[in-house]
Amino acid sequence: MKSGVRALGIAESYHDDRGRSTLAGAVVRADCICDGLAYSSCHLGGTDATDAVLGLLDDLERPDARYVMLGAVAPAWYNILDLSRIHEAAERPVIAVTFEASDGLAAGLRDAFSGPELETRLETYRALPERRELSLDGDTVYVRAIGLEPTETDETVRAFTPAGGRPEPIRVARLAARAADSYARSLE
Repeated sequence: MKSGVRALGIAESYHDDRGRSTLAGAVVRADCICDGLAYSSCHLGGTDATDAVLGLLDDLERPDARYVMLGAVAPAWYNILDLSRIHEAAERPVIAVTFEASDGLAAGLRDAFSGPELETRLETYRALPERRELSLDGDTVYVRAIGLEPTETDETVRAFTPAGGRPEPIRVARLAARAADSYARSLE
């Protein structure tokens, strides 16, 4: 992959006492140079995370970012992302990368929600693409993608992961989200 190819990484940071999660979007080149940041937020346990991600895409106005890389599919305590909607709005491939083995979210959703709140989340969760395991330099990540074949997904994730098991756009976005969240907490 050419060094100037860009991806928009999106990650979160939250503390239970605020009721909101800070989302950061970081545009990062394949050669690990960050050249754009934006922030948004969504409610813990809400259903507004997809809209917050779409807001980051609009705020950044970066059609040169060829991929959207998400560091979660259920940020902000089960605020499940609609990857298809993000893909349609972004008009580019969307790759969700998660970092822990899991039996899935359905049981946790059933424990936390009921009625229409549960059904809405289960419907969004069931519509997600299949999760696949990917080995990165001895680390294991789990990927879901829309708009790329599995081989292309793996190549893209590897190209944006120079070391360790976290793609650089997601790593930078996570650092930015944590810093913004910490700053916001210091103002309270």
